[in-house]
Amino acid sequence: MMMGAVVVSACLLVLGFTREIVGAFTVGSIDSDSTRRFTVILAVAAIYAVDFAINAIMSCARSLIVDTLPIEKQQAGAAWGSRMNSIGHMIGYGAGSIDLVSLFGPRLGDSQFKQLTVIAAMAILSSTSVTCWAVTERVLKPISHHHDSHPLTKKLPDEGPLKVFHQIRSTLLTLPPRVQAICWAQFWSWIGWFPFLFYSTTWVGETWIRYDMPRSAKSANTDVLGEIGRIGSTSLMIYSTVSFAGAFFLPMMVRSPAEETFTPRPPRAMAKLLEKLERMKPDLLTAWILGDLMFASAMVMAPLAKSFVSATILMCVCGIPWAIAMWAPTAFLGIEVNKLSGAQDLPLTSTRRNSNSHSQSPSSSSSGELSGIYFGILNIYTTLPQFIGTFISTIVFAVMEPGKSPELHEATAAEGKEVGGTNAIAVCLFIGAMSMLVAAHMTRKLRRL
Repeated sequence: MMMGAVVVSACLLVLGFTREIVGAFTVGSIDSDSTRRFTVILAVAAIYAVDFAINAIMSCARSLIVDTLPIEKQQAGAAWGSRMNSIGHMIGYGAGSIDLVSLFGPRLGDSQFKQLTVIAAMAILSSTSVTCWAVTERVLKPISHHHDSHPLTKKLPDEGPLKVFHQIRSTLLTLPPRVQAICWAQFWSWIGWFPFLFYSTTWVGETWIRYDMPRSAKSANTDVLGEIGRIGSTSLMIYSTVSFAGAFFLPMMVRSPAEETFTPRPPRAMAKLLEKLERMKPDLLTAWILGDLMFASAMVMAPLAKSFVSATILMCVCGIPWAIAMWAPTAFLGIEVNKLSGAQDLPLTSTRRNSNSHSQSPSSSSSGELSGIYFGILNIYTTLPQFIGTFISTIVFAVMEPGKSPELHEATAAEGKEVGGTNAIAVCLFIGAMSMLVAAHMTRKLRRL
């Protein structure tokens, strides 16, 4: 986890100071074609490195929830993880909306983006360090086979550097049916989420330029990229607020497994009303399916959005599905890991630093190992769709907008020319909606397994 944080922070700094780094190792003008080419290559490599390393940190953080909570608390633990994720989004978006250069001066960099990367690098290093300090893992001891019924927790022969790859391969081939269904639901949903997370703010900004940008601004020498960024940031703040509210309030409206074993004793006057409301609560699986359908319903309308308001509404509707997507897969996989390790009736300690016992129960050992294995597999099913999404987006852009996007063409702003045709990003979002329908079907299969 700490190594992932170091890689993420280093790559964020590389991303923020790419031009300076390339300029220090190249000869010639910083504006030459070769220098620009190396700058782009280094920036793209840094983005992909951040994407991979952050998945390792997220997998470790989710595994901690699984390791420290019993089955009936997995849904609540995943919900709190989603809430903290939303708080982080709000802080990040808030920092981006502040003029950091005026606030801190040039000490952290001479641009807004450079200072954001420095702050983000320090934040992830400090927060991960606190987590690593607060949690101490016991050494995993080999367990005799008569205690260990799950094949993944048996000790594998030492195969050197290839051991991890052999273990991943064997795990992928022997996934339990419910775990496999969760992974495939995640796979198809992230084909839909990828274009939304990468291009939605640009899509909102381009929609504003196409349909709502004043003619006086079109005839003037307008900073088109700056306008797209400003408009997109406004929509992003509204979207993050919706997601933040959903992460906090949705868990209260969804039935938890813990409620099935708890008998409430409300006041007699309110008993009937509360019982009726309790029966109306959907379970988490239903909420997950509805979230996928809500996203698909919104993004299937993306090519029809003809104003900044309509595009922003469609974007903000997806804040609710995003809150569920950060919560449901983790909760379900945590429940399955605990079931596979035989830990249904054995709650684990909430903080392993406080345990002075060197003894180790079979269920706690296997739960700790299984959580790392299965959340690593879930991250594979989350990362691969990003490559598929990139490939699909590349084809769509090449067919519909070869060369430069019409919204960003200099003639559009300078001469006031109208931009026609369907927006390529809207088509990518539509394709993502179709993939989300498949994800809803895969999620529904969990009910039959």
